[in-house]
Amino acid sequence: MSDFRTELVAWLEENAPKSLHGTASSPFQGHWGGKSEFPSEDHRLWFERCLARGWTAPNWPKTYGGAELSLEDARVWQEELFKRHLPLPLVGFGLTMIGPILLAAGSEELKAAHLPGIVSGEVRWCQGYSEPGAGSDLASLRTKAVRDGDEFVVNGQKIWTSHADLSDWIFCLVRTNDEGVKQVGITFLLIPMNTPGITIRPIPLISGASPFCEVFFEDVRAPVANVVGQVDQGWKVAKALLAHERTMVGESIAAGGARAPILFTYTLRDHAIDVIGTDENGLRDAAVRDELVRSEMEMAAMKLTLERTKDRIRAGDQPGPESSIFKVVGTELNMRRWELALKIADQDALGWEGDAYSDRNIAMTRQWLRSRGNSIEGGTSEIQRNIIARRVLGLPK
Repeated sequence: MSDFRTELVAWLEENAPKSLHGTASSPFQGHWGGKSEFPSEDHRLWFERCLARGWTAPNWPKTYGGAELSLEDARVWQEELFKRHLPLPLVGFGLTMIGPILLAAGSEELKAAHLPGIVSGEVRWCQGYSEPGAGSDLASLRTKAVRDGDEFVVNGQKIWTSHADLSDWIFCLVRTNDEGVKQVGITFLLIPMNTPGITIRPIPLISGASPFCEVFFEDVRAPVANVVGQVDQGWKVAKALLAHERTMVGESIAAGGARAPILFTYTLRDHAIDVIGTDENGLRDAAVRDELVRSEMEMAAMKLTLERTKDRIRAGDQPGPESSIFKVVGTELNMRRWELALKIADQDALGWEGDAYSDRNIAMTRQWLRSRGNSIEGGTSEIQRNIIARRVLGLPK
């Protein structure tokens, strides 16, 4: 056992509240920062203890509040938390999306202004990319930013903006130039969500819960100093951030590997055993047994492949077009897992509400329905396959 792992295990035994052990089923369960409330005082205590060690952003520079862990130690940190099903002390788009982009492409002024607030959990971020008519074809976005001295005046609309109603800042793509090809003339701009002229409207979903919102900009003013990269050259920054997002989607699905929970610590295997039962050969239903083994093998392979890219990211590299592979494979694996869960449940998977169905089966039905959006959010599977064909396989357009 490495020195760091030995130290970490001892620290976790002493400092991770016992009530939180076994409560997390994905790498995105934790405190989201900003306006978000802690679910309990133990969650708050866990966050504060990790923050004091720099472990809310373990591989970020100490300059901004991180722990500056090595590649290997950062992996150990994650492994030990997942092993105990402990929630991460801090999660969100600040850590997984805009933070890495600022570290790679932000000015020193932007890093100093925004990274400490992400690490401390004081500031929560959302993503202003998709628009009506510019989702999969993101470069067709029409939200306009006109320069007025040292400021941009922004007008337009974003849609499917996750957690916009709970966020403090938005990283936003705006059009600053209409000349030339559509990818040119896009600027990557940071805007506070309390700026006058911003209106937020939640979007309800059929599953009964939704993080999504519409965001409207009406004569919203943002300093030119809030541009990441260069004016009119934001498409390159946007693509780099999308690679982080797609890798994040794959990571969320592969968390825990082959036996990743479907509901908290309750796994697909637990579900199959509870419903079908076992005999001397394992599960009584051989067909389901085969499907379950195939699912676990695919999830294990996904996790191992993802780890190679995560090692590169921890070492300072940016994810490349292979992130589209994670997005396609990960979302399809996730949808198949939920379909198998409902197949096993049989008629008990028909419940939406009421005493005739258990809370667990109702939750499964809703999560299955929610999973259908996986192939759309973060870039549709069709778009990802085009990226893989051109930029990974080198096929002609």
